[in-house]
Amino acid sequence: MNAGYSTTPLAKKLGIKSSAKIFLINAPEHYFDLFSDWPVNTEIVEEPAPESVDFIHIFCQKKEDLLNGNGYIKYLKKNGLLWISWIKLSSKMPSCFKENDIRDYFLAAGLVDVKVAAVDKDWSGLKFVYRLEDR
Repeated sequence: MNAGYSTTPLAKKLGIKSSAKIFLINAPEHYFDLFSDWPVNTEIVEEPAPESVDFIHIFCQKKEDLLNGNGYIKYLKKNGLLWISWIKLSSKMPSCFKENDIRDYFLAAGLVDVKVAAVDKDWSGLKFVYRLEDR
């Protein structure tokens, strides 16, 4: 573990709970390898219905990924969690936007960011939820 990184297990850090319905978009191939604490009875949903998913994680590498992210919000339950991940500036992978680009985009879509976290050495993430008055 590198200095400065949390030792909190990733599922706990991201807020993934047991029995959650999860929708992943553009997740890296090693996504599940990042977890030492994957919760039991979770379901990875391929084609969700509106307002049926507890947890959405979108990985944005290109501007189109970010713009398409707005279309996935409709699948999120009102008390669900949306994580948007982008490539860190310190990564060797190419990155085309920063944390504030993502924050501004999803705030305009009606969500509010409540947490930032490192997903791994290349990816950071912002956690969004519906505002209390919209739940």
